[in-house]
Amino acid sequence: MTSKSGTLYVGVTSNIKKRVYEHNNHLVPGFTDKYNIDRLLYVETMTDPISAISREKQIKRWRREKKVTLIDSVNPEWNDLSQDWYD
Repeated sequence: MTSKSGTLYVGVTSNIKKRVYEHNNHLVPGFTDKYNIDRLLYVETMTDPISAISREKQIKRWRREKKVTLIDSVNPEWNDLSQDWYD
C-alpha cells in the first residue's frame, strides 16, 4: 500500500478487504494512520500464513527501488486496486 506522498507499506492479512477498509478509514493506529497509507497497489495471495509472513519479511527487507519494480511489473500506473471495493 502507499500514500499520496509515496510512502510504501508492506503487510500481511487474512482478510484484505477488511484490512484495506481499516487503513482507509484510519481505524488502526500506527504507521498506516500516521502516514495516511490508503491506496492498494500490489497483492499476493498465499494459501498458508507461514508462507505469507515469510514473503512479507522478505519484501520488507528490500530497498525501495526493488519494491517499486515489483509494483510496476503488475500495476505500472499505480492505480488503487481497491478503488471499487466499497460503494
